Amino acid sequence: MHIFERPIVMLDFETTGLSPAMGDRITEVAALRIEGGRITERYVSLVNCGVRIPSFITGLTGITQEMVDTAPPASRVVPELLDFIGADTLSAHNASFDEKFLLAESARLDRACAHAALVCSLKLSRRVFPGMASYKLGQLSRQLGIAFRSAAHRAEADAEVAAEVLIHIGRHLGSSYGLPQVAPDLLVSLNRLAAAKVPGWLDKYAAEKKATQAD
Repeated sequence: MHIFERPIVMLDFETTGLSPAMGDRITEVAALRIEGGRITERYVSLVNCGVRIPSFITGLTGITQEMVDTAPPASRVVPELLDFIGADTLSAHNASFDEKFLLAESARLDRACAHAALVCSLKLSRRVFPGMASYKLGQLSRQLGIAFRSAAHRAEADAEVAAEVLIHIGRHLGSSYGLPQVAPDLLVSLNRLAAAKVPGWLDKYAAEKKATQAD
């Protein structure tokens, strides 16, 4: 089963803090393109934004000042990232965080973001798998049987696990509701629903899909 109808790009940033409005910048990026049910392409880079990395961020991520000082500048990485994403649907775990940094870094270079839509795998997990003990990426992935291949809190490792969570969700939706493929638009719609309404909405969506295919 191909799972997803169209490509989705899973994005993860490591940053110097929580808010670009407060001057925080990106230090590392990973963007992984999911086609069908697997990762087919990736864009990964450390980023030199010309800022100091707080010691607690180095402690959390392992990214040092020396690593970013010798990394490619944001003026090169951000355009390459935007070109990689293109007009595909964008996803991230706690997507509003990553999108606000993407928009801020793009605006610094007078570049526009062209992604078709945004899917939050954290919100999606809450709606598709209610009752989990935690929806933080590390704990959620363990509950779903998805393992980190390398250290957490690095962009590529986090993006890989988030991509596997999204693929797991797509596979679950396909098998549970008889969908041969899952459209990114469906995931966007689920993000916007209250959790209690999701099962009934999905039953109706699947029935309409089957009726359309039968015509």
